[in-house]
Amino acid sequence: MSDYDLSPLWISLRIAGLATAITFGVGTLAAYGMLHYRGRWRSLIEALLLAPLVLPPTMVGFLLLLLFGRRTLLGQLLASLNLSVIFTWYAGVITAVVVALPLMYRTALGAFQQIDPTLVAAARTLGASRAKIFTQVLIPLALPGILAGVTLSFARALGEFGATLMLAGNIPGRTQTLSMAIFFAVQAGDMRGAAISSALVLMLSLGVMTAVNLWFQRRPWQRPPSRPLQVLTRRDLDFSTPAPRLWVDIDKKLPQFELQAQLSCDGRPLGLLGASGSGKSLLLRCIAGIETPDGGRILLNERALFDAEQGIRLPPAQRRVGVIFQNYALFPHLTVAQNIAFGIPAGLSEAEKQERIQAQLRLVKLKGWENRYPTELSGGQQQRVALARALASEPEILLLDEPFSALDAHLRSQLEQEMGEILADYKGVTLLVTHNIEEAFRLCGDLAVMEQGRIIAQGDKRQLFEAPPCLSVAQLTGCKNISRAKLLGPQRVLALDWGCELQVQGSPAGEYIAIRAHHLTFRPDGKLPNTFPAWLVKWSETPHRLTLFFKLGSPPAHRQDYHLQAEVWRERWREVEGWGSPWWLQLDPRHLRVF
Repeated sequence: MSDYDLSPLWISLRIAGLATAITFGVGTLAAYGMLHYRGRWRSLIEALLLAPLVLPPTMVGFLLLLLFGRRTLLGQLLASLNLSVIFTWYAGVITAVVVALPLMYRTALGAFQQIDPTLVAAARTLGASRAKIFTQVLIPLALPGILAGVTLSFARALGEFGATLMLAGNIPGRTQTLSMAIFFAVQAGDMRGAAISSALVLMLSLGVMTAVNLWFQRRPWQRPPSRPLQVLTRRDLDFSTPAPRLWVDIDKKLPQFELQAQLSCDGRPLGLLGASGSGKSLLLRCIAGIETPDGGRILLNERALFDAEQGIRLPPAQRRVGVIFQNYALFPHLTVAQNIAFGIPAGLSEAEKQERIQAQLRLVKLKGWENRYPTELSGGQQQRVALARALASEPEILLLDEPFSALDAHLRSQLEQEMGEILADYKGVTLLVTHNIEEAFRLCGDLAVMEQGRIIAQGDKRQLFEAPPCLSVAQLTGCKNISRAKLLGPQRVLALDWGCELQVQGSPAGEYIAIRAHHLTFRPDGKLPNTFPAWLVKWSETPHRLTLFFKLGSPPAHRQDYHLQAEVWRERWREVEGWGSPWWLQLDPRHLRVF
């Protein structure tokens, strides 16, 4: 190899290196710009960006030759400046950029699209600017894809031949790259020179890809979880600010759904109940500023977060809203301490930031875990970090989107108790989204029920549970026994689906009658009002309670032939189980509700 000309190697490295750097910057910015662009020119812009990927390289070179030729405006402008592109080494850079850019663009765009949008939403609610989100969230999380695009771009630029030959020519020592050296060596019969050049191209391409793969394997935040669960038992939090108030009256139309929600909330935690798809999470996203309503207003402490009439739409960064997302939305590339620090307002000294981080770690009992990554934490620990991160930003309102849905029953109970203590002392507004009535009842003072995008009831939890204003509220708050009803007279109703006449209290105007499963009572005989013989059809059980399915009036014909569900403690069932079949089941008039 002593007589081998190394100039094609240095020319190739110079062209490929510079082209890769340019492609990285342009391709990444183009991908970021196209990530959310849905304008009328999107298809045309993408077609132009991807065209060099499908066009023959010689055709690309010819088009570039026309573009930089002396008869074009660009060529004339360069000539007036005494500059020439054609047959220079930087012509090779231009062709390498053009042919490698599509690979960089598509790879970076795909990497950005794979990022969980909840992470971006979380960053916005924590006060991050677009520049901070781009540099500290999107780029680090998309880095595997971006570097894959860089390696592909480098390999493509290193091996470019046709377009470079058209624009830069094959001038030994000036524009002759390794690809050209291989081609012309073969034409000249110099198989040894062609083999050496091919080996150099192969080693460079494989070396870059291998180095990138080894770097990825050593990233600490990709390690699998390996730490045991730490039990959270108590906390200490105090805010001295007065109890704030939230007022919402908004509407938002989607293709197959319309949100029209009105609610208010003071210092007591408000539980938002509703079936899946009722609009609960959408309402939270509108309050946080992640989604924009079409009309209405959102006020927090008499401060307008959104007002359609006045044109007010505060960005999430200015709303002082803390959001606990269903999947916690921790940044996987940041440590626990860095996640908490992400939401700390700017302007504090480094010592003050560290003091606040340590205070939040003590609050959630994760002292000593600050250098762990989210993948090294259990689900409960991740939830606590998400809570600490939200509280570190000193929010005026906490929005919790089903925070316990991903936890097992034991951990759910522990963290629910801890969350209850935090919410009891937190002086801001709290809005908890859930579909679990028991969870909402334990954590919240007030409840709001949402159905098909509308708040259909709101009030004190006990009042709403004991006296639901409509059938939908009764169903969404857990009432399982509902029958069509026919009025027979004053305080007399025929339950059509249960086949029995019932005595009720008040004025029984309505089409349905309902009673909760735990309000059914076992009696030793049928002397009391609304007491009927009942046959047990089937049952289901938990460790402490049983759900019993009964048919009134006659034995069942099959396992689906039942009228009512009764929920009883296991100890109570042991007392009445021996009473024999049929049992006497009372539908207490005090607990019957007619809708």
